[in-house]
Amino acid sequence: MNANPFRYMVMLTWAAWLCAAQAQPGSVTNGKAIFESRCIACHSLDANRVGPALGTVAGRVAGKAPDFAYSNALGRASHVWTREKLLAWLTNPEDLVPGQAMGYRVDSDGDRQDVVSYLASLSLNPGAK
Repeated sequence: MNANPFRYMVMLTWAAWLCAAQAQPGSVTNGKAIFESRCIACHSLDANRVGPALGTVAGRVAGKAPDFAYSNALGRASHVWTREKLLAWLTNPEDLVPGQAMGYRVDSDGDRQDVVSYLASLSLNPGAK
């Protein structure tokens, strides 16, 4: 069997994400509340809107959600959405992917931690949506 090195890398990254997500700080409950009050204007968990669906963002390759028209910059991205990448993205999307189209950031470190914990919980427990 020919193994696809990229797929293997994604699988290893995903496995590491799952292990790390269970031990990371952040309130899933508060993250859900923040998501529902701030992020929902552009994002849904299961449908693309102005922004892509985020229910399965944790562990996904950036710029590759099905049926979403990403900016050229994010469409060229190849990183996996790990906890660290999501935190960096919410801190300043433009610093992480110059030329991207999201004009919003989460100023509070605690709020970022909570939102990322919430998104990680959805990937760990798909029935939690």
